Amino acid sequence: MTTGVAAGPAGRDPGLQPERTRLAWRRTTLSATVAAVLAVRSALRGGGAAGAVAGCAVYGGLWLAFLSVAHHRIRALSAGIPPPALAPRHAAAAVLCAVATAVCAAALVLGPAR
Repeated sequence: MTTGVAAGPAGRDPGLQPERTRLAWRRTTLSATVAAVLAVRSALRGGGAAGAVAGCAVYGGLWLAFLSVAHHRIRALSAGIPPPALAPRHAAAAVLCAVATAVCAAALVLGPAR
């Protein structure tokens, strides 16, 4: 019984996976942007305490670092040629930004009661 899909590398469409990956990077960047805006809103709503403003500044730096890595990867995936593997330093930077973002979010949510 055949499924109509060719087996092996010749039956694979290499154009779809980079497109899905590019879209995933864009979604993640959009999510990080929304989180940054909500963090600033939360800090300003609390009266602009020094700790909250410092936390937003740290998160802003993390957001810019992640945006840089994501932009680099999106451009590589959009070039039309098979993209190279994600460099280990870029992968590490993306992971560190994601972990630090989670820590900042936890600090913002679990911060001192007002």
